Amino acid sequence: MIDQRIAESFARQSMMTSLQARLIEAGAGRCVIQAPVLAGFQQQHGAAHAGVAFALGDSAAGYAALSLLPEGQEVMTVEMKINLLSPAIGEALHAVGEVVRAGRRLSVVRAEVVAITGETRKTIALLQGTMIGVQ
Repeated sequence: MIDQRIAESFARQSMMTSLQARLIEAGAGRCVIQAPVLAGFQQQHGAAHAGVAFALGDSAAGYAALSLLPEGQEVMTVEMKINLLSPAIGEALHAVGEVVRAGRRLSVVRAEVVAITGETRKTIALLQGTMIGVQ
């Protein structure tokens, strides 16, 4: 299931377009985004740059928060922490964002980013942060 409002917002994100990211699921406090590991976004060791993992996790968590906000509101990141657990080596990165607690204006969110190679999945980053609803 993909919330139409989130799909439209996601389509306007030029960074997600540059990463060739796809919106897999969005709604009811959860969002899933996946992107291939592109040569142009790798660091010197051949892994995806940490900025890619952050961007995917931040966007997935943000859209999870947006899915619980009223129509007419948008969401922005207030703060976000990332723990990089392993090099992002794989064919694709898969980010799952979830709302931990939704408030009227602020929402606490988290995301897990995994690297995918064939059938193998490895968690490479965990994020936790706060989103704010804006008009």
